[in-house]
Amino acid sequence: MYFFLMFGDLDSFFLAVMAYDRYVAICRPLHYSRIMSPRVCALLLAWCWVLTHAVALTHTLLMARLSFRAAGEIAHFFCDIVPVLKLSCSDTRINELMVFALGGTVLIIPFMCIVISYIHIVSAVLRVRTPGGGSKAFSTCSSHLCVVCMFYGTLFSAYLCPPSVASEEKDVAAAAVYTVAVNEGFSSGVTTVYITEAIMFLVTTHAG
Repeated sequence: MYFFLMFGDLDSFFLAVMAYDRYVAICRPLHYSRIMSPRVCALLLAWCWVLTHAVALTHTLLMARLSFRAAGEIAHFFCDIVPVLKLSCSDTRINELMVFALGGTVLIIPFMCIVISYIHIVSAVLRVRTPGGGSKAFSTCSSHLCVVCMFYGTLFSAYLCPPSVASEEKDVAAAAVYTVAVNEGFSSGVTTVYITEAIMFLVTTHAG
């Protein structure tokens, strides 16, 4: 459970960092090497790891204090927090509160950073007067946008819906989409972005 939570939260922060990277590359291209320096990238990576480890450790320690029935089956695609809490014989109000508090924070803050980044990106693209320049600039964000929609769509439906609205079938379906499609898409999106940048770098270097 610890590693599932840590890597899930890490995806959320990485998507926000990638959105900021796209914002700097499109809106402030002349300052990209200074803003996204190796030191800044290392600091962003370190903060992502520290925050996600702290959140995962908090949930794991809170879960360790609970008592569970001797036998029980988790009605879920994997060992997630909410299905495990349903098997507990102890008072889980603190755990549920932390799921909404920490889960909402980990999801909403990076999501807002992504939204703000893309508002600036769209504004900058709409100001481009060069034929095809706007579509070329925005095409570098297409794979990232697809992963963002899948990632946050499934997670918001699975974690931020009240218990009366959420159902086990919907949670399992959202978890399956997240595990199979989103993680695959995340890896493919990252690979596509960096392969495209590498090709453009080679073309520009040989052209120069």
